[in-house]
Amino acid sequence: MSQHHDPGTADAPEGQASKSGFRPTAVAAVELGVIGRSVGVAVPGASESVQVTGISLDSRSVERGDLYVALPGAARHGADFAKTAIEFGAVAVLTDDAGGKLLALGSDIAVPVLVVAEPRSVVGRLSSLIYRSQDSELPGPAMFGVTGTNGKTTTTYFINALLQAMGKKTGLIGTIEILAGGDPIPSLLTTPESTDVHALLALMRERGLDAASMEVSSHAVSFRRVDGVVFDVVGFTNLTQDHLDLHGTMDEYFRTKAELFTAERARAAVVTVDDEWGRRLAAQTELPVTTLATLPPGAGPEAGPVPDWTVTNPTPRGLGTEFTLRGRDGTELCVHTGLPGAFNVSNAALALAMVLAGGADPAEVQAALDARDPFTVAVPGRMQLVATRPAAVVDFAHNTDALARALEAVRSPEPASRVIVVFGATGQRDQGKRPAMGATAARLADVVIVSDDDPHDEDAAAIRAEVLVGATDAKENEQLDCRIMEIFPRDAAIREAVNLAAPEDTILVAGRGHEVWQEVKGVNLALDDRVELRNALTARGFTVLQDDGIES
Repeated sequence: MSQHHDPGTADAPEGQASKSGFRPTAVAAVELGVIGRSVGVAVPGASESVQVTGISLDSRSVERGDLYVALPGAARHGADFAKTAIEFGAVAVLTDDAGGKLLALGSDIAVPVLVVAEPRSVVGRLSSLIYRSQDSELPGPAMFGVTGTNGKTTTTYFINALLQAMGKKTGLIGTIEILAGGDPIPSLLTTPESTDVHALLALMRERGLDAASMEVSSHAVSFRRVDGVVFDVVGFTNLTQDHLDLHGTMDEYFRTKAELFTAERARAAVVTVDDEWGRRLAAQTELPVTTLATLPPGAGPEAGPVPDWTVTNPTPRGLGTEFTLRGRDGTELCVHTGLPGAFNVSNAALALAMVLAGGADPAEVQAALDARDPFTVAVPGRMQLVATRPAAVVDFAHNTDALARALEAVRSPEPASRVIVVFGATGQRDQGKRPAMGATAARLADVVIVSDDDPHDEDAAAIRAEVLVGATDAKENEQLDCRIMEIFPRDAAIREAVNLAAPEDTILVAGRGHEVWQEVKGVNLALDDRVELRNALTARGFTVLQDDGIES
């Protein structure tokens, strides 16, 4: 929604470095008349020649020459902040009927106002037009988009690392950070708003990037954050229960994901067909599709077309895995990932198949794999190893399927080894998964410590209680031999996990990954699981891995 900020000065700084860091340094102006015609709105003759060089949904990020888009919000309408936007340099306002009436009733607005029925539906298209972000006359980076419930972040990091190993200059847009060939820009959303996405793509083109990978969440599709973006290749990881607070049902969740796999949004697709949702997506997409099977024989679909790529011969190597990616035409690539877990084999295979679908030569790809080992790249907060004795891992697993995969991945073959897990559930999110997460932890861990994730505005104790019900019911009904504890706050839970650990054990701190703030009743509390785990291990005299800088 449009937001308000009281400006400290009347004049906004100019250029890409002024506020968001997302914008290119130079944008060819687009006349307001052209913008009006693109959305079917007549612009008065005197205003047709107004020069527009940017677009913003947030009055705090408006820069000189912007079109300010005033949208309705939960409590206030963006039109209420149009005056602020104009003081920062907005040269025109685009809004809906309600916003237009607010502006007409308020103080005089000294810039043109364009009114459309649903402004959110045209923001992506206008952002693309203003920034010329994917103009066919201005070659830009090849775009790789990854969606699915789990694995998006790691897969985009793998794509980025592989392309860099092949000598490409790359960018990345995701949950953890945004890279545009320069210093990282911290990311607050899995996918930024469409205004920022298109500005970023223009910035990447300006900096001469060859390719970029982007996480695309269901929220990004639902809230139109990727409108106007056409990906060269889109990839699908999997679909498991999550975000039903937004989508209501798994079918609706799937339909939202499937919108990305249309000719309006992409040119080609790679779909992992390990689950029924992937097989359904591969069958219905109108795009040229490459299918990928990553499960061992007997674990995947029993029938159906032979996949284009199949993972074979997975073999443990250290904490990671070596495997072969075999094509239906007989092509084979030898691959290694240093990240633990079968799911990281799937992530690496998808990244590889997407780069190949983008036109890369298999021989060149194999040479890069051999020379650089790109799939051992550290992904902040994704199976991030903090220590080895005891093994101490921080992972973003925050739903039932991801938690199960993480717990299975960290189980040591040492006979006396135990798995100790610290986790919780997020407030104001899908409540149905809370007991299921508790039951999963009880089945797969030896010590279950239920604590807090981000309670948001919910009562933290009530959330813990729902998780504990699932854990204790599973223990009693299935006669499980695990210890279940409730410890809060979260830093205390992490310290107790370390106090309980022997050198041969494994500690998994799950749910928050790279996050460095915990939101409780509207207050952000500093909390980084990696820092807390590192400090607790050090206090007990355990050796931690070298800290190359906690990324956030």
